[in-house]
Amino acid sequence: MPTARAKLARILVRANRSMDSIFSRTLEARRFSFSHVTPRFFLGSKDVSLEDADVEGIGACWVVPRGADRSRAILYLHGGSYVSGSIASHRKMVSWLAVEAGLPALIIDYRLAPQDRFPAAVQDSLKGYRWLLSRGLEPGGIVLAGDSAGGGLAVSTMLSARDSGDPMPAAGVLLSPWTDMTLSGESWCTRVRDDPMLSTGLLKSEAEMYLAGADPCDPLASPVFADLEGLPPLLVLVGTAEILLDDSVRLAEAAAAAGVSVELDVWDGMFHVWPYFAPVVPESRSALGKAGCFARAAAKNTLLPD
Repeated sequence: MPTARAKLARILVRANRSMDSIFSRTLEARRFSFSHVTPRFFLGSKDVSLEDADVEGIGACWVVPRGADRSRAILYLHGGSYVSGSIASHRKMVSWLAVEAGLPALIIDYRLAPQDRFPAAVQDSLKGYRWLLSRGLEPGGIVLAGDSAGGGLAVSTMLSARDSGDPMPAAGVLLSPWTDMTLSGESWCTRVRDDPMLSTGLLKSEAEMYLAGADPCDPLASPVFADLEGLPPLLVLVGTAEILLDDSVRLAEAAAAAGVSVELDVWDGMFHVWPYFAPVVPESRSALGKAGCFARAAAKNTLLPD
């Protein structure tokens, strides 16, 4: 049963979606709201420092917890349906994940559609991963993480790295990942009334902007259709009150069938990317705590406690 704060957050998310439909009709307005208005209502951890970085022309930001081991890292890929989102929109949530993991996190501003379409985001995220390797980090000390589109992108990055002969990272942490550009999961229909944040119509439009005529079943666009063999351990967190529920369930099933170690954690009553509400909502901080513990253990090549 969700806590009172989680229920209130869900109400606020639904209200924000209604306001956006009225006042943020253009993509530019939605981008501005997501990156420069929404973050003002949240608190980041004070136990981190922020360092700007340049990843071969891609803007990036290090979020570094006090005393963190700089020989390991999280590569974080923000959500935003491949058309919005930024370092600014996700820096505060990532600060809590970094603290929970005890690892520096690198957020990159990968290219967005419709200006830069598929597979530009995949190319940029792979560049970010290779950049970390070029700086001397061992692949076993790197965790790929992301939410929503960024969660799907994290899987696509691992697939692209695998197929290019690059070493696999230690693990993947996926928060409410969008893994199916065909919008074919049952939850796209059955969870519409439950989901306070996402709509099938808007996501369909954004998928079309990102794909620009490319095959929505392409494994790098929709990793739920990919051969996932050889991927590192995955942690997938998703709520029951989101239309992307089946994107997570089906991805986890496909990963398990391919012999990948995967943990699917379904949170009753939680909405899309609820960890964004840390530290105010208890479930948000708890989810990031679990994600951080998983990332820390994977990067140190240790087993998680029972």
